Amino acid sequence: MGQRVLLIEDEPNIIEAISYILTKDGWTVHTHSDGETAMSKVMQRVPDLIILDVMLPGKSGYDILRELRAQAETKDVPVMMLTARGQSKDREMATSLGATQFMTKPFSNAEVLKSVRALAGL
Repeated sequence: MGQRVLLIEDEPNIIEAISYILTKDGWTVHTHSDGETAMSKVMQRVPDLIILDVMLPGKSGYDILRELRAQAETKDVPVMMLTARGQSKDREMATSLGATQFMTKPFSNAEVLKSVRALAGL
């Protein structure tokens, strides 16, 4: 497969779980945990897919998503938003800003894998 995913998340247990699931499935997983510097990480080498937490230190996932969609290099990269807040207003905000998919925590390993594969067109 060889596809690259960037996981922007600040909870170590979630980073470990998602990294394990995707690496085992053949993905190359890069991680970043600071909202303030997330865009510079993305722009170093634009990934095939981004998994983005909503609540991050320094800058929210919504702000990062807004920046991703404003850049020519990243406007079409699939973005799956992750959040512990699964209210409809959160989902509507993510969708209006251009999220490709929205997933609430907690999630199952199978759910993450299925979603990532679907976003990648696999």
